[in-house]
Amino acid sequence: MFEQQRNRDCIIDFENVYVNYGMTTVLKNINLKVHANENWVILGANGSGKSTLMKLFSNDLYPNTAYPFKKELFSKDRWDIFELKKKLGIITNNLHNQFSGNAGQETALEVVLSGYHSSLGVYKFQKYTDAQYKEAQNVLEFLGITDISNKKVCEMSTGQLRRCVIGRSLVHNPEAFILDEPTTGLDIKAQYGFMKILRKLAKHVPVILVTHNIEEIFPEITHVALMYNQTIYKQGRKEDILNSKNLSEIFEIKLDLQKQAERYIIKI
Repeated sequence: MFEQQRNRDCIIDFENVYVNYGMTTVLKNINLKVHANENWVILGANGSGKSTLMKLFSNDLYPNTAYPFKKELFSKDRWDIFELKKKLGIITNNLHNQFSGNAGQETALEVVLSGYHSSLGVYKFQKYTDAQYKEAQNVLEFLGITDISNKKVCEMSTGQLRRCVIGRSLVHNPEAFILDEPTTGLDIKAQYGFMKILRKLAKHVPVILVTHNIEEIFPEITHVALMYNQTIYKQGRKEDILNSKNLSEIFEIKLDLQKQAERYIIKI
């Protein structure tokens, strides 16, 4: 894992991006440039456009207006979706729920291995090399879950399965990770353990966190983009953007942002 070194190469480069659903504009004038030596949080209220932006990141959605635009991932504007998934690890609650609801008999090791074929589990017709098995074991060790390698999904806690889903992407040695509200459904203990994993991950590979939860912003985050009214309202270095005034504006309520022991909390 993590063979590449961090550099200043551009992971995401969007200019003047608009997305319409019929006659309704759901994203407007999106300008965002994320480099490989940065960790970002995309922060905004529900309905601000974060989910649509996620679909642009994953290439499940393209700009569909007449405006001239630039939309590049890793300096390319066209991608085979399966090749993109190898370079960009995208972790969503939907993927977690798919395993929880439809792959209950898969073990932790099999969930991780399934990343090689982008499948919902391991099937008899699929072939895996000794090197792939070894890498999957290395991933389980990195995530601190070797003790559950033979545990079935239906027996796992939410936090254990969430780590396995991350491991599924890690087998490809991705060049960046995007995580959508990653602590949803986790209890306090599981949240704490999961955030430790994210901090560990962010030391090796760029992480982009998409969330409305201030408490998910961990110390290694370097940059912030604030979503409001279907666009990026403000963006820049964390110390310049993350403050009470800006948060009060995007959440439309007077907020008092405070920092305690490297964690951000909100008081109303």
